[in-house]
Amino acid sequence: MSSAAVNGLAGAGGGIIAQIITYPLQTVNTRQQTERSAKKRKPGGGPTDTSTLFQLLQLIQTEGWGGLYSGLKPSLVGTAASQGIYYYFYQILKNKVEHVAVARGKKGLGDGTVGMLSWLGIAAVAGSINVLLTNPIWVIVTRMQTHTQAERKILESKKDLLLNEIYRANSLEVSILKDRLVKLESEKPHPYGTLQAIREVYRESGIRGFWKGLVPTLIMVCNPSIQFMIYETMAKRLQSKGSGKQLPKRNLTAMEVFLLGAIAKLGATVITYPLLVVKSRLQAKQEIGRNVMSRYTGTIDAIIKMVRYEGFHGFYKGMGTKIVQSVFAASVLFMVKEELVKLAVLLVARSRTMLLTTSKKR
Repeated sequence: MSSAAVNGLAGAGGGIIAQIITYPLQTVNTRQQTERSAKKRKPGGGPTDTSTLFQLLQLIQTEGWGGLYSGLKPSLVGTAASQGIYYYFYQILKNKVEHVAVARGKKGLGDGTVGMLSWLGIAAVAGSINVLLTNPIWVIVTRMQTHTQAERKILESKKDLLLNEIYRANSLEVSILKDRLVKLESEKPHPYGTLQAIREVYRESGIRGFWKGLVPTLIMVCNPSIQFMIYETMAKRLQSKGSGKQLPKRNLTAMEVFLLGAIAKLGATVITYPLLVVKSRLQAKQEIGRNVMSRYTGTIDAIIKMVRYEGFHGFYKGMGTKIVQSVFAASVLFMVKEELVKLAVLLVARSRTMLLTTSKKR
């Protein structure tokens, strides 16, 4: 198998394990990002606990443990596809760029190593290919993660309208409207699976709906680009540290890879988080109602309305949760991926040794 294929499969495996471990935090974070809130609270609204732990416990209480894993199946498919595609193309481009750098070094045109800008360009191209191919999966995942939240918002909007009608209605209409209110209050969000999400997206926007949030997602390609640039630069320095020029570079330990992955992801997440919030809002179900701040027609419209109705703090909702989830997930991903690559290399080496031994005996 080529190094690109090995890295692609290892990246997919690492991504799946990281996704399963951190998925509850991702669900809570997506809901935090898509929650609308005005710049000023309504008088008498009282303080609300928005901590991650409180929201996790609240989600378990209202929706059970299954609520933490809404959309996990398509998410695992998306993670495997995303990581596999990303690492596959990243490794192909990396091999080519390193080959060119070594050739230039032999001609005296450089030191034979790949620079920061080259790492950035490699990661950006691989990320763009990944986004174009996998965006529909993440639209479905976002819908499934936020479905219950959106349904509750719609029910609350309907209740408010009924209460206003009851307040204005005459005595004959009040009893009928109250019955409707009781029936409405007893309603619960309907079961929502992958097929229902696909149908809903298609019904709302057609095929184009599966590429909602594509613009901020493509811009967000700089996230893994920054992440891998930081990671590769630090890894190269750490590998060369303590090794002589004539000696081969040492392999990084699992803990070193874990820490490098955490630092790289932390830096990238802080820089690109506002784009992630915009992307999540565009991909989530647009709330039905008269509230203009709840509906977006595109990326620019979302940004303008968020600034106007929520202020700049709206772009950083749930950032603490995302940092914990992203850093931990990236650390696990890098560590598992590197260990899987080492295992693959070891298995290939052993199989070659066995083949050579068998051929010599013959």
